[in-house]
Amino acid sequence: MALPIPRTVRTPNPWHVGIVSGMASYIDAAAIVSNGTALVIYQDAIGLSGSEFGWLSGILTFCIAIGAVVGGKLGDAFGRRAVFLVTMAMAVAGCALLVFGTSFPLMLTGVALVGLGTGADLPVSLATISEAATDKNRGALLGLSNMLWTVGILATALIASLVGGLGRLGGQILYAHVGIVALIILLLRLGIPESPYWLAARNERRRGIETVRAERVRFGELFTHPYAKPFAALLVFYCLTNLAANTNGQFHTHIAVNVVGISVELASQLSLLGFPLGLLSSLIFMKYVGTRHRMRLFATGAVMLIVSYATPAVVGFSLPAFITMGIMGGAGGMLAFEGMMKVWTQESFPTMLRSTAQGGIIAVARVLAAVAAVLTPALLQYSPRLTYAGLCLATAIGLGAAWLVFRRRTRNEFEAEDEIDTETHPTAHSEGHPCSTTPR
Repeated sequence: MALPIPRTVRTPNPWHVGIVSGMASYIDAAAIVSNGTALVIYQDAIGLSGSEFGWLSGILTFCIAIGAVVGGKLGDAFGRRAVFLVTMAMAVAGCALLVFGTSFPLMLTGVALVGLGTGADLPVSLATISEAATDKNRGALLGLSNMLWTVGILATALIASLVGGLGRLGGQILYAHVGIVALIILLLRLGIPESPYWLAARNERRRGIETVRAERVRFGELFTHPYAKPFAALLVFYCLTNLAANTNGQFHTHIAVNVVGISVELASQLSLLGFPLGLLSSLIFMKYVGTRHRMRLFATGAVMLIVSYATPAVVGFSLPAFITMGIMGGAGGMLAFEGMMKVWTQESFPTMLRSTAQGGIIAVARVLAAVAAVLTPALLQYSPRLTYAGLCLATAIGLGAAWLVFRRRTRNEFEAEDEIDTETHPTAHSEGHPCSTTPR
């Protein structure tokens, strides 16, 4: 007999959990952008060599990937709360080393701690959000984490524009911003209890009760029915769309200056102009992702993303094409990219596999993007239009894989687990515990 979702656990407001846990995405974005900018400042301020700069730049991405895999598995094995407290403490410690350290070993340790901490935090925080939500707001809360990722980029860009000329102090301020926000989030997370879904699964395992949420715990389960199909689709979808998005974001300024022929200042101003539209698209996503309009939302964003990368590939890198690419890509990405991946991932896997699956998907995508970043400069030098044609094709394949698998998919693991409780403990379900996010 399955155990009901525990009622002795205090359940905080889902929006409070969504904001506090969703700030993992803010810190992830802020850490990446801050590291890229601060290291440029530190090169001259503390005398980093070219090889040291390269190590400090690359280690962050790879540590985020490693952290996502390890943190996802630990979150399923030992609970969401314990892991997301430790991971945020790691981020705080890492930022402290980056603010005050001046030697390469200290800075390398700091970057590694920030990368491992933020990477491990992402899948666990997303599982915490989805398991605290209700059937009506789960998609919106996961979409909120995506919006916070955008806000993290914007906030860091604004800080960098103010302190970029202050030498080492400017770099310290950028890292301190990430560390202070992480410390605040760590303190706020102390008041968030363990996920009731995870507690129910753990208790069933301890008592030897046979349920899907208690038995599906091994990584290998992701490659068996009924999880193999959505896992494969999400890997293809997110890895390919993230490859294009990461390449476009990382080399945005390079293309603007060396291909389009505009200044760094104008390129930065044009990118900032796209943020309001991106935030508006995020609000639209949050409003409709939990309804029957979900796939229409996805299809609209998918078309915008494909058009975004196709524009410079077809007409070349003129200023109008560059602006069109930014507008269409920014809006389309909010509707059919990472936010949708998070929702589908949370719905597709049972409690004890949820953060493991999320961590695996994030890790593979980050490693692929890091490898591609090494090859992209040579590809852009050979042919920018051909490079973007390739990004357009990759995006179309990724979006197509998601469409084929999820357009008619009705299985939802939150529904399946709530049906267990309804059948064995009807009163537990009637108390209004969070259930599904199947679009209605």
